[in-house]
Amino acid sequence: MKSTQTKVSIIVPVFNEALLIRPFLEHLRDRAAEAEIIVADGGSTDDTPDLSVGFCDQLVRSESNRGVQMNAGARAAHGDILWFVHVDAEVPRGCLHEIEQIMNDPKIAGGFFRIRLPRSSIYRFTDGFAHYAGILLRMRCGDHGLFCRRTAFVHVGGFPEVPLMEDVEFFRLLRRRGRVICSQKRILTSPRRYEAVGRVRLTLAYGLIAMLYIFGIPLSKLASLYGRICCKTV
Repeated sequence: MKSTQTKVSIIVPVFNEALLIRPFLEHLRDRAAEAEIIVADGGSTDDTPDLSVGFCDQLVRSESNRGVQMNAGARAAHGDILWFVHVDAEVPRGCLHEIEQIMNDPKIAGGFFRIRLPRSSIYRFTDGFAHYAGILLRMRCGDHGLFCRRTAFVHVGGFPEVPLMEDVEFFRLLRRRGRVICSQKRILTSPRRYEAVGRVRLTLAYGLIAMLYIFGIPLSKLASLYGRICCKTV
């Protein structure tokens, strides 16, 4: 177990990820050995919690809602910096050093990584679209590995516990606390949802939902729309 002096706490929200959880935690131990690792389980009905034990520093449980799970993980964390990472990601080498270098400036509230999808024409389009649309619309999603100071997290009230876009809402709140920096290092993001739903279908769905979000459509309606468009699960 890590001590209360841990600099970075990694919070991993999961739900029924028995196939991925242990290899992912081993990956985190390899790439971020000095971090505290917290698995925030949302009531998994498979072996995810049992497979996490011994490979993370803490396992916390809550209802199945990503915002609720990440807030529960943050409350249990000891680190000065909170880093929220998805279980199907591959974090870059030197990630902790990169985060600490970015956060050396006290005016910086947090940061994120650029994502990288496997190379194909639609993924290259999605990757570029997500990055530059994010700059234009001042939006970033959880796939980017958002990180922030604990003090900033507490000040903004953590993640909104909403049915969808909790990461985007949090990112916007965080920007009010200070600068939020994009790292030049990249997180490799799994294409599994694209493969399950359909590459073009999901790309267009993300674009449509982002546009409707900007126009102020209620999150409950966006969640319902997302569920209808992306009816297949992974």
